[in-house]
Amino acid sequence: MAAFGVPARQVMRHAAVLASRPLGSTCRVAAQQTPLARLPLRGFSSAGGKVAKAISAEIKHEEEQYEQAKEIKAFLKNSSFKLVEKDGDVNMALEREIGDKTVRIEWQLTSPFDPEAMGEQEGVEQEATEVAISIENKNGAGMTFYCSTQTGEDHRYVIGMVKSYTSAEEKDSLSSYNGPEFEDLDDKLQEAFDEYLAELGMNSEVCDFIDAMAVDKEQREYVRWLKTTQKFLEEEGVATVAASAVAEAAYE
Repeated sequence: MAAFGVPARQVMRHAAVLASRPLGSTCRVAAQQTPLARLPLRGFSSAGGKVAKAISAEIKHEEEQYEQAKEIKAFLKNSSFKLVEKDGDVNMALEREIGDKTVRIEWQLTSPFDPEAMGEQEGVEQEATEVAISIENKNGAGMTFYCSTQTGEDHRYVIGMVKSYTSAEEKDSLSSYNGPEFEDLDDKLQEAFDEYLAELGMNSEVCDFIDAMAVDKEQREYVRWLKTTQKFLEEEGVATVAASAVAEAAYE
């Protein structure tokens, strides 16, 4: 039977000829007429620029609101302790030398405490700061008091455990003994340890500084994070625009 006026056998023969040809020969014309797809480079640049703009506004707001606590400036001015910290590191320490021994008080940044943000909740107190107080000799032997700050005026910190060690290796070992629970010790021994820490310089002023510095450090690291992120996005945006221009030139 003829199809549209063409014998069926002729149609079949033509189809067989087409099937025997290489794929490229049947598609070459169409391939030459299909334009190259453009890479969506500008999309990322636009989105990154939007984030960078929002970050810029946040940086401005944070820097206008920031003011370092008076306790920090006063303590650093009058204390025999030296503050040890570096940008990008959440750890901080106070250090001082007493004879042939080194006293080191270590802690980390904490999230800021905002009483107003807590609404009408009662009994909500500022988050305690975990503190490690170490005293060591030149050989690396010493003790570490694991403490935390607490609110109040009489006694601004509590001791959790007291670890003693004969070397730096034993101090850092995960399997070494951390000492008994402090509250399980005899009352007289607890009092003696409290007096010992007081002689090393641990007092309410140090605790006030630690709590204030923990929040201050978090704020400064947050602003640093904003600026680092903004810088990356701006540099990435410049690189993306350049790559887009190259792509456009190649397309044209």
